[in-house]
Amino acid sequence: MKTNIKHRAASRTLSLKEVYQGGEDKAYSLFRKVRWPETDGEPVCPRCGCCDAYEITTRRKFKCKACHHQYSVTSGTIFASRKLSFTDMLAAVLIIANAAKGVSAMQLARDLDVQHKTAWILAHKLREAMKSETAGFKLSGIVEVDGAYFGGHIRPANRKEDRVDRRLAEHQTGKRRVVVAMRQRKGRTLSFVCTQESDGVELVEKAVVRSTEIHADEASHWDTLHAMFPTLRINHSEAYSLNGVCTNQVESYFSRLRRMIGGQHHHVSARYLHQYAAHAAWVEDHRELSNGAMTGKAISLAMAHPVSRQWKGYWQRTDR
Repeated sequence: MKTNIKHRAASRTLSLKEVYQGGEDKAYSLFRKVRWPETDGEPVCPRCGCCDAYEITTRRKFKCKACHHQYSVTSGTIFASRKLSFTDMLAAVLIIANAAKGVSAMQLARDLDVQHKTAWILAHKLREAMKSETAGFKLSGIVEVDGAYFGGHIRPANRKEDRVDRRLAEHQTGKRRVVVAMRQRKGRTLSFVCTQESDGVELVEKAVVRSTEIHADEASHWDTLHAMFPTLRINHSEAYSLNGVCTNQVESYFSRLRRMIGGQHHHVSARYLHQYAAHAAWVEDHRELSNGAMTGKAISLAMAHPVSRQWKGYWQRTDR
């Protein structure tokens, strides 16, 4: 019997035991090399670009010899102002990378022995960094398009005579959102959050290269795509795949997202749904990588991402 690549030893190149046995110095060295790969971990001033610096070993900081600016390995990155040790940050990234269907902030907080707030913000910072990998990306080749609704559940009343028709607009909560996903075959997945699936037509026009072949289902709002792209349709009431026309790849992404939200997070606010959708897309696109490679890629994205204006000081703000 052929072994799934995820079950082979080659997919397990990093473990939590290895992270904690390596200790703080090894984790710190890894973050330095990821931050400054051109100099093999030697500090480069983020303000003036000077490569000469004094090392303040007691605080793990550097002082630039040219402009006298003090900085650390995480200064100016999404991990700026962090309080966690480098070992715990590396372990957190590994835990999130290992979770095929995501990991809840509660579980992450217990694994790291930190507050729930700390784990929740750290996970969201990583999701923001993951999403940045496809910023401005355009799909080509063969692209499958579809949408799926999340949230806005209306709990039915206990007594039958008190129940209402939950399909009517006046009985809706206003919290229901649709995730519109575009997935290039053997390529990347782009996700967007809208109030209705028909909004995805304009998103496809912006995110997909012209002359790209589009595959979509029989929903009437996708009819507009025929005027802009060579579009093929599949009627799911008759078949899920016919002569190579299908939306199975994008449905695979939605399957992961549904299990992530329903099985791990249980509830996702409409305000932050776009980050969970981007996280599921990132995991889906890198599912063939080893867990060590996924961890390294996530850390590289985080260290290259600027300070998050959304998540820095989140719990101290009143506008959240």
